[in-house]
Amino acid sequence: MKILIIDDSSFSQKVTNNLLKKYLQDFSVHFAGDGQEGYEKYKDLNPDYTFVDLLMPKVNGMELIKKIKKEDKNAKIVVISADVQVSVKEEAEQLGIMTFINKPFNDDKAKLVSQLIRNDINE
Repeated sequence: MKILIIDDSSFSQKVTNNLLKKYLQDFSVHFAGDGQEGYEKYKDLNPDYTFVDLLMPKVNGMELIKKIKKEDKNAKIVVISADVQVSVKEEAEQLGIMTFINKPFNDDKAKLVSQLIRNDINE
């Protein structure tokens, strides 16, 4: 299983990776520091799951999700963002994301996301 974490904060990348490692096994993780790099890595890697921050330079998370979904409508995307506006969450959900997680990402949220991934794999 390949996971791509796209976040301009290297601290957030590490936190997300470390928490996922606690609750998921057998995955490789890849990182991108902005939306443009994330899009390029998405195309190269074709990850099973992509974690996207919304507030990033070059290409923001919402634009990135639109670009990914245009090419791969079945892309499995988890948004982890500090932007908690209802309209933003609704827009992301309309694009077909798996779930929207408010930062900070923590143990409880990692358990939830890991369970969603396990359920998805077992479907």
